Amino acid sequence: MPQSKGSIFHRLYVGNGAFDIVGKRKRWYVLFGVVLLICIASILFRGFNLGIDFTGGTRLQMPANSASGTISQEAVKESFAEALGEEPTSVQVVGTGEAATIQIRSETLDAGQVTAAKAALNDDLKPTGGLGSISDSAVSASWGGEITTKALIALAVFFLAVAIFLALYFEWSMAVAALVAVIHDVVITAGIYSLVGFEVSPATVIGLLTILGFSLYDTVVVFDKVKENTRGLLGLTRRTYAEAANLAVNQTLMRSINTSLIALLPVVGLLAIGVGLLGVGTLKDLALVQLTGMAIGALSSIYIATPAAVDLKMRDPRYRAQAARVRARRDNLARKASGEVATGGDVVESTDDESLKAELRREKALTAAAGVPNRTGKAEPRRRPTGKKHR
Repeated sequence: MPQSKGSIFHRLYVGNGAFDIVGKRKRWYVLFGVVLLICIASILFRGFNLGIDFTGGTRLQMPANSASGTISQEAVKESFAEALGEEPTSVQVVGTGEAATIQIRSETLDAGQVTAAKAALNDDLKPTGGLGSISDSAVSASWGGEITTKALIALAVFFLAVAIFLALYFEWSMAVAALVAVIHDVVITAGIYSLVGFEVSPATVIGLLTILGFSLYDTVVVFDKVKENTRGLLGLTRRTYAEAANLAVNQTLMRSINTSLIALLPVVGLLAIGVGLLGVGTLKDLALVQLTGMAIGALSSIYIATPAAVDLKMRDPRYRAQAARVRARRDNLARKASGEVATGGDVVESTDDESLKAELRREKALTAAAGVPNRTGKAEPRRRPTGKKHR
């Protein structure tokens, strides 16, 4: 296929197949495969930083302000460690201004340890409201396990529903390719979470489930264009299935980029403003998983889903034979253009030139009919007799 010239933005805008994404699919497989292996290795060997909701423990909460000013997280850690002889699991500030609070999470403490910790925090830091403003609560690990179980069930139901829908609306090869892309997105998002070391909370699980829909949406848009471009392809030799799919990716590439950028802007704002400026630490769990999942979902719909669908489709002998006819026709045209004289069976004539021309005429007629309104000519008014002889 000829590559169009011009700037990268012009090629993105016109979407005429200038980017050979499907043709270089082995390169993308290797690149994303390496990233996938790194993420899997991190999950297996590094694991996740599970929050108190999954491991169980004790949560203490106190105001972040005192008569002498704002209480620092370091001061809270030191006071807690001196009172109990061990550091807390995590200390984070939630909220801003007078409403800001400090949440302290640790392993399960008995009643005596909770009393000692609260007394030390009150004596050392003197939070607004005194000892009565420091609250405690016990979190059971079974609650987090229940969330995880329900999330896995929801994930399995989602995959099953997606497979059935795509198999009915498109075909089995596209359904399998879409599931491969979605699983790829989930594993990489989880792996990045493991690498960064953010605490896994219920918000993380919820965010992981929300990115699945976004990833699937972008993939369905590309597949719908692939379906349109490959309709009746077996009877033509204009382009192969891989080339038609690559054209579809190019035609939807600008749309995918714009949709992803617009969707990512609020998430970036949530991560930058909510966490950085407002100090709402609990939002970072949701923001990071959505930011990673949306970005990798947009990439997988372009570089994984469509190339995988092409590889599965090309296992069909009919499409392999059609690709061979396309190559034979191009070889024939190349020989004619170079002035070579065919002898014997060296030249394979195209078997569908007339049907291709008819298809192009039909598309041109439909485009003209859709874009130009029908006009009815006005009848010429009758002339009144004047008695003069017309020459």
